Amino acid sequence: MRRYRCADCGHVWRQDTSAAAEPRAKLSRTGLRWALEGIVVAHLTVARVAEGLGVAWDTANNAVLAEGKRLLINDPTRFEGVKVIGVDEHLWRHTKRGDKYVTVIIDLTPVRDGAGPARLLDMVEGGSKAAFKTWLADRDDAFRDAVEVVAMDGFTGFKTAAAEEIPDAVTVMDPFHVVRLAGDALDRCRRRVQLAIHGHRGFRNDPLYKSRRTLHTGADLLTDKQSDRLRALFVDDAHVEVEATWGVYQRMIAAYRHENRQRGRELMEKLITDLSAGVPKVLTELTTLGRTLKKRAADVLAYFERPGTSNRPTEALNGRLEHLRGSALGFRNLTNYIARSLLETGGFRPQLLHPRLG
Repeated sequence: MRRYRCADCGHVWRQDTSAAAEPRAKLSRTGLRWALEGIVVAHLTVARVAEGLGVAWDTANNAVLAEGKRLLINDPTRFEGVKVIGVDEHLWRHTKRGDKYVTVIIDLTPVRDGAGPARLLDMVEGGSKAAFKTWLADRDDAFRDAVEVVAMDGFTGFKTAAAEEIPDAVTVMDPFHVVRLAGDALDRCRRRVQLAIHGHRGFRNDPLYKSRRTLHTGADLLTDKQSDRLRALFVDDAHVEVEATWGVYQRMIAAYRHENRQRGRELMEKLITDLSAGVPKVLTELTTLGRTLKKRAADVLAYFERPGTSNRPTEALNGRLEHLRGSALGFRNLTNYIARSLLETGGFRPQLLHPRLG
């Protein structure tokens, strides 16, 4: 801060720097804006921002998070216009101390409407029904009344929380997790048959082990080599249980991939009906799958009537959060992690690039 002194009268005055920086601030407004854009738009690390500003890491981190919360995260209009949300749990650290999971809430409205990518709405400590229920209860009536669809995985806690707090919203069990249930049943059946035949887990040259990836490939995507491998596998009568489970897995994929959504719904409904009764007792994996699908049938079938409500963007944002954790070499403070995650995937990029449109 410049100081001036009159040589004649001795009066001292200081240069007014309020337009350049906040009082007692360590960074100028321009530097802080550059740092925030670097984090949100360019996805720079805090270490890179600190190096560019010539300040310590703590100075840059504290300043960016404070400005990000003030300007972006704490904006009350951030929750306006949300009609479709996705919810999932996320592992934010791998240490055993404390709760390792958070509940991630995503705005899927832009995806459904074709207006842009999904954005992170919030993160709540804990991956339980109580965490999601408390978050919904903390929202105002206008927000809860506006939510039309909630996309989720097979965890019944999320469904129960949504039913209690936003009973008018439709819950959708997205295809990613439904197909994964069938894929897990296929894997368990393959391992069980492998152990029954050979008395050990799969070795490299065992037919069932060699085909483990091919079994998870859609029938319409199989190469000639893969088709020949499966035909050779299913010729053996000892593998008939695996073939039956694989057939159910392929029927599920075909239902989701059908070009006619109404026809796809009919195929899925028929599959759920077939698995609900008449499954041989030896196919324990299909019995369990059928019980789960029957219990969540309404949520599974709701997807076909509401395109664009898949929880797939939620999984994609989870991947970006994993990348954030890796580039930061991990986080110890959950509050900082939530703030950085919101700045990273909260959809603030257009607001910073085009502030007059915000």
